[in-house]
Amino acid sequence: MLRITEFSVLLRAGTELPPSLIMKRGDFMDGWNIVRPGGASLLGKTIRKCGWHFIRIADESLRSGVGESSQQAIASALLLAVRSFSEYFNAVEVRNIHLTKYPWFVLGRVGVCPYRIQQSPVQYVPDDALSLPATARRRQLPVNASRLSSQFGRALPILKEAPTLSSYAQEEPQ
Repeated sequence: MLRITEFSVLLRAGTELPPSLIMKRGDFMDGWNIVRPGGASLLGKTIRKCGWHFIRIADESLRSGVGESSQQAIASALLLAVRSFSEYFNAVEVRNIHLTKYPWFVLGRVGVCPYRIQQSPVQYVPDDALSLPATARRRQLPVNASRLSSQFGRALPILKEAPTLSSYAQEEPQ
């Protein structure tokens, strides 16, 4: 098995490629092959020279995995990542790798981007092809939130009147 590094590209087994494109591939696992390192930009240029299209459709996905070695941790995180993508995506690029070593295991965090290799410049994208992001995006208030309600989005509502003390509280004990 080839060593997995940043900018490695994985191709789904059985992916249709341009006939003139010859690539060295190694088996990865779970129906994916690893292409020799060079990154998606180099692979994209090569595919475009053949008249095909290399399209990035979705955002980066982050996954974590553990293993006894750094390569095992990266492989387990990658396996989780590729399983989360629809079959519509037939290529994945490893964007970044972050490893944390602990006494008994290694934790690997991997960021991957899915790609689609196809001959046609336009193709129907099924609804289930776009996966949800792994991290929740920060929720932002609408631009016109202050016009919707004067107290929209506030932690505590503004008091309309000044607080007053009751007559019971104003009496001093004797």
